[in-house]
Amino acid sequence: MKVADIYTRNPVVVDPETSAPQARKLMEEHKIRRLPVVDNGKLVGIVTLSDLLKAAPSPATSLSIWELNYLLDRVKVKEIMTRDVVTTTPETDLKAVASVMAERKIGGLPVVENGQVVGIITESDVFRALVRLLDAS
Repeated sequence: MKVADIYTRNPVVVDPETSAPQARKLMEEHKIRRLPVVDNGKLVGIVTLSDLLKAAPSPATSLSIWELNYLLDRVKVKEIMTRDVVTTTPETDLKAVASVMAERKIGGLPVVENGQVVGIITESDVFRALVRLLDAS
């Protein structure tokens, strides 16, 4: 089985100048936990829900809600994203991708073809494939 058999095509992406609150809103709207960051068609990073939560101020802050919102709106995805992104291709063997994801504790990998992000493969995609295989046997 190949990545092409199970990955999510046409993923939601953001550009590096997207604000942290905008990225979080996209994640909530699409029920996803990671967004590839693309600049001029090229993958430059990935931002996860965990990255966004780490960038948020502590609940124990003395700032007002207006001050918090002002500060958060100024945080851009490029400041908190992971730049050294592990990627895969549609033709990569699923077993190899699953091994990399498990060993490196990565929840999702952008799928890149000819330098363009064409999709994303997540642990949910891998689990769904496993269920299909188990049902078939």
